[in-house]
Amino acid sequence: MSNDTKTQVIDVPRSASLDGSSLHGDAEKGRDYLKEKKEATEVVITPPEQLGDDDFPDGGLEAWLVVLGGFCTTFSTFGYVNTWGTFQAYYETVFLPTTSPSTMYAIHSLFPDLEYSSSLLHSAWIGSVQYALTFTPAIFIGRMFDLGYFKIPLLCASALLIVATFLVAECTKYWQFLLCQGFAIGLASGFLFGPSTAILSHWFEKRRGMALGIMACGSSLGGTMFPIAFHQLQIHVGFKWTMRIIGFILLIFTAIANLTLKRRLPPKHVQGGLFNFKVFKSAAFTVYTAAGFVAFLGLYTVLTYIDASAPSQGVDENLTFYLVSVANAASGFGRLASGFAADRFGAMNIMAPMTGLVGIMTYIWPFVHGQGPVAAVAVIYGLTSGAFVSLLATPMIAFGEASDVGRRAGMFMTTLSIGALAGPPISGAINTATGEYKAVGIYAGSCLIR
Repeated sequence: MSNDTKTQVIDVPRSASLDGSSLHGDAEKGRDYLKEKKEATEVVITPPEQLGDDDFPDGGLEAWLVVLGGFCTTFSTFGYVNTWGTFQAYYETVFLPTTSPSTMYAIHSLFPDLEYSSSLLHSAWIGSVQYALTFTPAIFIGRMFDLGYFKIPLLCASALLIVATFLVAECTKYWQFLLCQGFAIGLASGFLFGPSTAILSHWFEKRRGMALGIMACGSSLGGTMFPIAFHQLQIHVGFKWTMRIIGFILLIFTAIANLTLKRRLPPKHVQGGLFNFKVFKSAAFTVYTAAGFVAFLGLYTVLTYIDASAPSQGVDENLTFYLVSVANAASGFGRLASGFAADRFGAMNIMAPMTGLVGIMTYIWPFVHGQGPVAAVAVIYGLTSGAFVSLLATPMIAFGEASDVGRRAGMFMTTLSIGALAGPPISGAINTATGEYKAVGIYAGSCLIR
């Protein structure tokens, strides 16, 4: 009787035999049972960063609010930056009429007395700096995101973007535009856009392509709205108030982004610094990054110069301002449709033909003549380039663990920034040497069809 009572206290499993066993043996079996029970419990509790594909929400209010925040981010960054062609044409004819087009290069600020030929093209280092800096900070913001820091950088970048836009309204000299619109807006855009893709990867897996496509549509909306708003507002209220109104628009959209963007997985202190060179041991990642770099050498050429080349192609000067808006509006459809298609057929299977088509449109662009053909090129270029850009990050996310996605994305985007910085000036040099855009189209198209 006494022996039975002690056995119940130890909580020996029912499978244990009590016949002829000593109290010591029963206790050993009880300890073994409790140990096994504890181990089983530990296996059940899985850290969030190790969750499988089925654990991604792939929807729900919180997830779609994150998509809304990403949409507002791309609206305020790429939607704004992609408007540069409109700003450049205006600056050359109104603000800087005595400054030759090529002095949009940063070298002018270093050598102000240097004479330039008026035939040199308006290659816009200001725009190139914007494009490049939108990608370059990714190497820093990606690592900060992995470590859990993104809210404060997001808020600071939002403030810088708005302040810089208000300061552009006060600019009158080239170096002031370069500093405010090139460096300040470019850096702010980079720190705003940087964590957006990584955050979406926390919330979506099976529907990631669609989520990225919707997020990328913000760029199309901004790229469509800003050129039209700028062109109309500067006629009615002047340049200064136009920039101030744009600043207030950015204030609204960045505020929404700051309120809705949030991470789902906890930060993981992965070893290493800003770079994770081990990822380059993956041939797929290395080839994909190199291909993206080459593509970016030619990707923004059409968007940068289509306004400038249009008058020589038979387009009414009053309509040239709208070509950038047409291309950006079309890109919205390309981004959204490609997102849905990528979830069903795979991102790479959609990107490959779209990259080929955007390359073909870049080849064709300088050879067409007339308003209809030029507008058609702008539409098809927008559709295909939008699909390419919106899906660009999807394969990259799959090249490693979710805990390191920020650093991996940062390395990828920083590499692309070099191409974005060098591409338009190279196109400008080719135009200067040949005196026409045909060679520019061949160069940029060849970079895309690599």
